[in-house]
Amino acid sequence: MKIRPAKRTNSIEEYYFSVKLKEIAGMRAKGIDVINLGIGSPDLSPSTRTIERLKETSRNPGNHGYQSYTGIPELRNAFACWYKEYFKVELNPVNEILPLMGSKEGIMHISMAFVNEGDEVLIPNPGYPTYQSVSSLVGAKIRYYNLDEQNGWFPDFEALEQENLEHVKLMWVNYPNMPTGARASKELFQKLVDFGLKHNILICNDNPYSFILNDEQLSILEVDGAKEITLELNSLSKSQNMAGWRIGMVAGGEEYLREILKVKSNMDSGMFLPLQLAAVEALGNPPEWYAGLNEIYTKRREIVFDLLNVLQCTYEKHQTGMFVWARVPVESGNGEKLSEYILKEANVFLTPGFIFGSQGDQYIRVSLCTKESLLTETKMRIIDLKKNINHKVKQ
Repeated sequence: MKIRPAKRTNSIEEYYFSVKLKEIAGMRAKGIDVINLGIGSPDLSPSTRTIERLKETSRNPGNHGYQSYTGIPELRNAFACWYKEYFKVELNPVNEILPLMGSKEGIMHISMAFVNEGDEVLIPNPGYPTYQSVSSLVGAKIRYYNLDEQNGWFPDFEALEQENLEHVKLMWVNYPNMPTGARASKELFQKLVDFGLKHNILICNDNPYSFILNDEQLSILEVDGAKEITLELNSLSKSQNMAGWRIGMVAGGEEYLREILKVKSNMDSGMFLPLQLAAVEALGNPPEWYAGLNEIYTKRREIVFDLLNVLQCTYEKHQTGMFVWARVPVESGNGEKLSEYILKEANVFLTPGFIFGSQGDQYIRVSLCTKESLLTETKMRIIDLKKNINHKVKQ
């Protein structure tokens, strides 16, 4: 290139899934039938009334202009009602909710609003890779904290208390957890709030998986003192099958949201009005909507459990979310080796756990966002693969 890129691009690489999708596309271009069980993009549709609302409002010529940076009042009210009904949290729709174009946008906005170059940020290992990449882009110093299977994939607060936390500005947490599927608890959230208050660290909980294979919705904002020191991100991507619509929110104290809005208002020009109105419909989906989704995901998960049993992986049966996180057997080496072997020999892509951090090296993650027929086909390919392995061993 004649023009050198900004130095900040040296701190990040192309997103792993972006690279892998190119590889899979190349295999398919050669006629190879690859089954992709890597990415958690819901394959189901939003509710009928959500789609109808989008169609109806899109036909109105007056609905295509710029919109408010803070979202329409109807959408903020709908988010507030959603949180009150399911999370038992009272939020003022006027100043404690800020709609976003997806919660991933919020990770950048929060980081830009509160993290100065050189500030330290606590990031979970394993954890969502975007926490690390965004922190690097804003010039933060990254401090990983380990999550361990033996500790239920919860932070080790005793270990954290022994560290020098003087320069830590922000801590990312994610419960229900991705990639491990660990469930949240009120006790955990109370410990996080107390930890943030004690050390003056902004605690940010990323909470998009709260409805998937989960009967109890929990929010860090329901804990005493939470609005003083925490923010929570949520979205309609998983709970309403609206990943491509890019509709999310951040909730918390008015003072925090005011700072985030300073960043957001300089980076977009408001969300398309019909999308906001359709989101209002989606947030009004009845409990039966979530029950129906979970019935589908439960059936899919059972098939995934079966194929993981064939691979002799171990897993927690009661994990939440739209993935299954599993430890690979010792003889498979690690998650990356097993993933690459299965892609090469069975034309099935399973996500290796190392992309979420070193604590994920011995794990793989399998998406439930695939129809039962394809999951069953995957299981049969794995069974055939194991037979071939056994046959080679006998020879």
